[in-house]
Amino acid sequence: MMVKTTTIKQTIEIQRCTPEQVYSVLMNTAKHEKMTGSKAKIDPKVGGKFTAWDGYISGENVELVPGRKIIQKWRTLEWPADAEDSVFQLELFKTKTGTKIVMTHSKVPADQADNYAQGWTDYYWNPMRAYFKN
Repeated sequence: MMVKTTTIKQTIEIQRCTPEQVYSVLMNTAKHEKMTGSKAKIDPKVGGKFTAWDGYISGENVELVPGRKIIQKWRTLEWPADAEDSVFQLELFKTKTGTKIVMTHSKVPADQADNYAQGWTDYYWNPMRAYFKN
């Protein structure tokens, strides 16, 4: 049976950082761990595997343009076994005061989408704002 999916789209701005810095904090294991406060392991090349949040999130890098774009296959431990990987895409744009992030997270199991939409704010965008205030 096919798992019903949906797409989460979010646009946020992070102050006091460049697109290159945002890219680095997401694709560098040590910086990612410092930002989130949890274990991560990131192989920052196309085809490289990653885990985040103590193994809760896992996936593979599909397309990487340093400072501009990240596309990954992405899933969590709560994904239905028969669900295909979602597609996580971030595009980064320099603004006068920081970086605009345009996130499109597609093929997310529909019954979990609200939790993941809130999770991006709680576990990534807010910690990232705090990280770049320092």
